[in-house]
Amino acid sequence: MGRRRPGEGTLLYLVRSTLTPWFWPYGLLGKVWKVAARKKGQRAELVLDSVLLPPGHRGTGSSNTANPPGLPPSHLGHPARPELCCPAVRSAEGLDDYLRDPIGRYLTGENFLHWYASSELCGFTVWGRPGESQIQRLTQVLDVELAPAAPHLSLVDASRVEAPDANGLSVLVKYMAPRISGFSQTVKRQALVRPEGLAGAVVGGFYSLVSSGYPTRAFADPLEALSWLGRPQDESRALMNELNDLVMQLMGQSPLLGELHRVLRNRLVDATLADVARELGMSERTLQRRLRESGTSFQSELNTVQVRTAQALLLESDAKLTAVAVEVGCASLQHFSSLFRKMTGESPSAWRARHRKTP
Repeated sequence: MGRRRPGEGTLLYLVRSTLTPWFWPYGLLGKVWKVAARKKGQRAELVLDSVLLPPGHRGTGSSNTANPPGLPPSHLGHPARPELCCPAVRSAEGLDDYLRDPIGRYLTGENFLHWYASSELCGFTVWGRPGESQIQRLTQVLDVELAPAAPHLSLVDASRVEAPDANGLSVLVKYMAPRISGFSQTVKRQALVRPEGLAGAVVGGFYSLVSSGYPTRAFADPLEALSWLGRPQDESRALMNELNDLVMQLMGQSPLLGELHRVLRNRLVDATLADVARELGMSERTLQRRLRESGTSFQSELNTVQVRTAQALLLESDAKLTAVAVEVGCASLQHFSSLFRKMTGESPSAWRARHRKTP
């Protein structure tokens, strides 16, 4: 894997050692390292969220982590804990309450949700761009998995992480390193659900920084992860449906749009209504009807994902606009530029120049 270079931060070390051998031969993704190296000593965040689309855009698929309307702040001062219908886990009243009695309960904070389905199975979900303060609060909750907790299986769902933060990752490493022996006494096996693309490679490289004393494995699908943990399929599906609904509420995004965006991100070049509807397990007509009920359309959501993906590429690489256009499924540079300007109010080159100058 190679040694860390002098002055090299945690995130840059992961990008160089984990990503470069995989992606360097493939051009576009290989250029990410150049930008990361240029940002050494800064917080080399790989994508933006709040600046992706202008405030006036009707972004129904936003990953905004602000409190959903009508939900008061939680005990930790983060988004509140909406209750699920007939939940297998119920909300705790705060950190102390959760640490004292976690079984069958969950606790939320900004950008994370920790849950205990039973004494034998627990885990947490993180999303967006969890930074230093968010990870610091998460580590306070992770103490619940140490003794006297019973030996259990652990599921870490990072599939919605948009950009690992260098400082946040360092906080997690510093927390875990002296506690490995403690977690080895209580965690029997841990499955990690990683995000797609660059963020997934960085997240998946966490175990190269902290050697666990228990079996670990990374997956792209949470149901496969739960199967590896030995959980029955029906139980796993019900649990994930419940947790996904809760996470989407906390993110301010409907479950349908969350799943739609996930599917679209993986197939921007050849996305069709028929194929996407099939992958979502519904007919084309049903998908169109449900999107109309949400005040949007398939084409609108496709364009939103195309532009957000393009913005990430413009920010994190030196790729030419033509290459970015191809990557997000636009037929020509003219088509891409027109779509980008329509969604953001400025050209791709102007947007890149403005945000590259932003400290």
